[in-house]
Amino acid sequence: MTLNDAAIRAAKPFTTIWDSKLRGFGLSTGKVKKSFIVLVGSGRRHTIGAYPLCSLAEARALARTMLAEKTLGRVRPKFTAFEDAREAFLKDCETRERPLSPLTIKVYRGHLTRHYPFGRSSVGDISPRDITRNLNLLNDRPSEKEHAARVGRTFFKWCVGEHLIEHSPMDKVKRPANQPSRERTLSEDELAKVYRTALASSSTFHRLVLAIIHTGGRRTETARLEWPYIGETVIFRADTTKGKRDHVLPVGPKAQKIFASFPRIDDSPYVFPASREHVRGTPTSFMTGYSVSKRHFDAECGVSGWTLHDLRRTMVSLMCDNLDIAPHIADRIIAHKGNQPSGAAAIYNRAKYLRQMHEALVAWEDYLERLLSGYRSPSV
Repeated sequence: MTLNDAAIRAAKPFTTIWDSKLRGFGLSTGKVKKSFIVLVGSGRRHTIGAYPLCSLAEARALARTMLAEKTLGRVRPKFTAFEDAREAFLKDCETRERPLSPLTIKVYRGHLTRHYPFGRSSVGDISPRDITRNLNLLNDRPSEKEHAARVGRTFFKWCVGEHLIEHSPMDKVKRPANQPSRERTLSEDELAKVYRTALASSSTFHRLVLAIIHTGGRRTETARLEWPYIGETVIFRADTTKGKRDHVLPVGPKAQKIFASFPRIDDSPYVFPASREHVRGTPTSFMTGYSVSKRHFDAECGVSGWTLHDLRRTMVSLMCDNLDIAPHIADRIIAHKGNQPSGAAAIYNRAKYLRQMHEALVAWEDYLERLLSGYRSPSV
């Protein structure tokens, strides 16, 4: 049948009509929707657009171009379902020569599942408009939107490298504005309240706050600490750290005593074990899900508007401002690259600075004790 507007309007639901005027071009109808299609390979249909949003003339012209490309050997990549591509991507992240951390892979999976809900749709049929529509649902959560877009770019770039698609649809998706870096630091009064509250209870979250205050560790890296690596030093293992290197921290006597006081629960190797053994059928290991505990903690201590990550910034700021700790030593304590050697200096300076870090952490413990007793630094 030669497709025309009358034939399209008369087409019955759940039928396919091929155009006798242009071989390989046709119309597929659903219960309500009618879409133009083109046969780009054996059993491989590509949807051009929905009628009448896409006119017959426009669809036929585009189909003619695509069929010409097919004749020239420029055949579209074979069908690969989005969720199959997603699983292959995550598997590659896990098994490559330098695998990503389990936490990063978990974050990738979360974003690609929640914000890219394309299921069995072909990864080659996902348009910039589809992605933009889903990302715009996060306009009230700009930070999450930025992270979701970044993960999407990484995924579709991988798809291009694997020849699943020719071009990334993210290339035509507007980049969300970068969110400004947090600058929040706790005042001495606020830090004293948080520290006093953390010392007053033995809940897992209270203990985690104590550990972060004394080590300056990142939230998840600290939550993944294991008992065999706790003693006169606290070791953040390479497979848990952002920098993919062991971070050895020579903590002071107060921190050693605090860690020694923590209970060992159910023979778990983790210092901060999960409260449940399984979540949705998946075994758990270390503590996750901090939001509810954090809200209760804020109400208990009377300090709001801060995050666990702000404790790292507060530690470095107070060390440098009030304790005259060298910035590069403070940065080494929290495993931050900011003031550490770079270039030739990084190649030849292999010092660990363990003695200097230990002295700084002992001074930090003394400072925390003074804050509890009401001490405040003189204003500059």
